[in-house]
Amino acid sequence: MNTLTITIIGYLAAICMVLGYLPQAIYTIRTRDTDGIAMPTFLLMGAGSLFFIIQGIMLSNWPLAITNIITGTCSAIVFGIKIYNDYFKKK
Repeated sequence: MNTLTITIIGYLAAICMVLGYLPQAIYTIRTRDTDGIAMPTFLLMGAGSLFFIIQGIMLSNWPLAITNIITGTCSAIVFGIKIYNDYFKKK
């Protein structure tokens, strides 16, 4: 495979990842509804994003790093709202 094809596939993956995370993050921010969100899922997705950020920086692969900064930020926001709802709001 040539470099252009690999680059295009990488950018398509980045777009899909961001567009996959944003609807959940936007919904959660707007409604503050986190009842259907599994905490382990968002912890693992956030950790995965963090590792991909590190890998992207180490490889100078900026699309990988930037994509995971966006998805990691979304995960952190949803995680924060989930913690607030589960441990502070419902007491």
